[in-house]
Amino acid sequence: MLNDLFYIVWDFDPVMFSIGSFDIRYYGLTWALTILLGERFFSYFARREGFGPQIVETGFIWITLGAILGARIGHCLFYEFSYYITRPWAIITEIRNGGMASHGAAIGMLLGMWITARKCRMPYVWWLDRIMIPVSIGGAIVRLGNLCNSEIVGAATDLPWGFKFVRLYPSVPVDQIPVLHPAQLYEALCYVVTFAVLLWLYRKRDEGRRHAGLLFGVGLIGIFLTRFLIEFIKADQEAFEQGMALNMGQLLSIPFILAGVWMIWRSRRGAFPAAVPAAGKERMQHAAAAAAAAPAAGDATADSRSKKKKNKKKW
Repeated sequence: MLNDLFYIVWDFDPVMFSIGSFDIRYYGLTWALTILLGERFFSYFARREGFGPQIVETGFIWITLGAILGARIGHCLFYEFSYYITRPWAIITEIRNGGMASHGAAIGMLLGMWITARKCRMPYVWWLDRIMIPVSIGGAIVRLGNLCNSEIVGAATDLPWGFKFVRLYPSVPVDQIPVLHPAQLYEALCYVVTFAVLLWLYRKRDEGRRHAGLLFGVGLIGIFLTRFLIEFIKADQEAFEQGMALNMGQLLSIPFILAGVWMIWRSRRGAFPAAVPAAGKERMQHAAAAAAAAPAAGDATADSRSKKKKNKKKW
């Protein structure tokens, strides 16, 4: 068979280095890099659109907190509920053992952005649109972290780019280890494509201001439709998923896909407000005041002209 000749032996050490008993892992580095990229992107958005840096500082705190807590709590609730419901303290104390769910991170970030929008007095949709750009490239980076951990692997394959994840079979000879789909790489590549599309829509077509809500809808479909489809060639992450027509990851993706379709439809109808920086609001207020004053000035001019005519008649 072809996979007897062509495959990649993957025996990557997920630990970068250790400090005593504390391990620094590549997976943690990917999360840190994703958070840093998010801050850099929002600083760029704020400068480009005329907003102050204070919105970035507020957003960084609440969105990062929501993403990390949401990812951890989401994994514990969606995938290992029976375990963590009996020992809820393990959600924090056993975080080094792994377990982060992208759907939980999405929910946590939505909540973090809602809090940020309230504090900054900005339309919620402004944050929703722009968060999808760093989220898509960040999702690709985190999936590389999953590859470093030899987790979220695919089903068996005979394709020449299949991987033998040696660390999943510690006592098995390499020639007996099955060749699996590198599902992490498939997902990462799709997220990169989504990122490129979103960045093009934002920079070249200015859709973030022309059609508020469109970027969020496109991002939801790009990310969660990718997740839904690739789940078909993934190995089950938990035992309870065996025999399910759609696994937990697919069931959790469907609401996000439908929300993306709805957001695109509503954005094309102009249903969502566009954010305007303080300087822009002042210009709009001055323009409105000038427009309101113009008829009054016109009336005063007309009155003065009529008075002159009357004076001429008297004379």
